[in-house]
Amino acid sequence: MKVMIGLSGGVDSAVAAFLLKQQGYEVIAGFMRNWDAMANHDVLGNPTLANPICPQEEDYNDAKKVAEHLGIPLYRIDFVKEYWDDVFTYFLDEYKNGRTPNPDLFCNKYIKFEAFRLFAIKQGCTHIAMGHYAGKEEKGGHAYLLESKDQGKDQTYFLAQISQEQLKATLFPLTNLLKSEVRSIARENNIPVAEKKDSTGVCFIGERHFREFLKNYIPAQPGPIIDIGTNETIGTHEGVYYYTIGQRKGLGIGGISNRPAGMHFIVQKDVKHNILYVASEHEDSYLLGDMVTVDTLNWINEVPLNGKTYMVKYRYRQKATPAIVASIENGLMTLRLPVAQKAITPGQAAVLYDNHRCLGGGLISRVYYRNKLVNE
Repeated sequence: MKVMIGLSGGVDSAVAAFLLKQQGYEVIAGFMRNWDAMANHDVLGNPTLANPICPQEEDYNDAKKVAEHLGIPLYRIDFVKEYWDDVFTYFLDEYKNGRTPNPDLFCNKYIKFEAFRLFAIKQGCTHIAMGHYAGKEEKGGHAYLLESKDQGKDQTYFLAQISQEQLKATLFPLTNLLKSEVRSIARENNIPVAEKKDSTGVCFIGERHFREFLKNYIPAQPGPIIDIGTNETIGTHEGVYYYTIGQRKGLGIGGISNRPAGMHFIVQKDVKHNILYVASEHEDSYLLGDMVTVDTLNWINEVPLNGKTYMVKYRYRQKATPAIVASIENGLMTLRLPVAQKAITPGQAAVLYDNHRCLGGGLISRVYYRNKLVNE
């Protein structure tokens, strides 16, 4: 069986490629180029200093070293246009609407598991493979997405928008491995990136300063920071788009005179009037939500049942908590939470689990607490 592995230049995909070869697959590799020099220009095409050195080139060089070490061919594939059209445009639109997007969801849906899959088919491959920490089982003609053995690294949250067809065509060689075991395999087999640190940050932004990057596309528009409890202006923000619900750091309002020392966190963004509302750390009830509406629904297999309780994650690496499906109709799902949760953020994903199966999910649209709309 011929398989194309998405080789990113990191240790996870490198070990995944190594394991596929060990298992007897005919393996070829593809490095996805999803971003280019446009990352260093604003919307008018003017150069910026957001990221003068491109880490993507370093990753490609590492991917070449891995491919050479394993003796597999490596294709460099250009998905820059697809990424801009299907991922980055969505990313900007969400911020302009005052939501906090998760571009990794749509990078997986449209690029890694679709454009890449179609490219692999043209190379004669029956399957693609990824270095994601996720699993798959096939039963009764259906493929089911499973959580990985390493709960701390599990990436099913980011895969909640992929389709049944995409899942069926995908292999996850790291399913039953812990990250520590992946590192050990890399070291034992002298894989060149064995000691390379994990990448962090948004998929295309990398580790550069996020707010400065966003300013290249959404110009700064300073406005007031208001204490939601007292209605007092206590500071100035750089633009409501740059902040997210629950954020504590980077507000620039520490040490306010005539106030007890303590942190503040964002509880509401008024995009229309360019106001950022905050509360003190002792008033965290403003972050609570006990009902959530979800749009942009995607179910990998069956549609969840009305009235049934599922485990739900509202952000990556959050512990899943119970929620009852109150309704699914007209492309919208309503969840009721037996125990209110903090900082459920519009634009992020709500992902449903039934035991260890990831069913899919959608994007958080609105959050309510005791029947009152919050975060808006």
